[in-house]
Amino acid sequence: MNATNQALPDVTERSQLSFIVTTFYDAVRQDAELGPIFNATITEWDEHLEKITDFWATHIFGDKTYTGNPVLAHQQLDQQFDESISPHHFGTWLFYWLQTINTHFSGPNAETLKDKSRKMQTILYMKIFEYRTKKRQ
Repeated sequence: MNATNQALPDVTERSQLSFIVTTFYDAVRQDAELGPIFNATITEWDEHLEKITDFWATHIFGDKTYTGNPVLAHQQLDQQFDESISPHHFGTWLFYWLQTINTHFSGPNAETLKDKSRKMQTILYMKIFEYRTKKRQ
């Protein structure tokens, strides 16, 4: 329930996903630790926001609009930043993601977004760690 004691809507439309992604990245870009990473890496923000919305639409609605390799993208990002991406960064990312959803949405799809993001943060960091290890062998 929100402050006015009204039930929050579930995420049922792409426009709501787009709102989540945009609101989330507005916060991330201002964060003292995450902001410099994202702002140095992403130059075409409109394109990136659309791609990330596609990613989540694929996971929530079964849309087949997303193309990309998030594991490779994050491994490359870690290399670009001298293997400095840490679990703390992913925890901060997750904090903003969950906060955005919890502030504006509630329901089965909102819960799925949160569950999938928790799993994704773990998988992405583990893949980064595995890549670092293989690179050193």
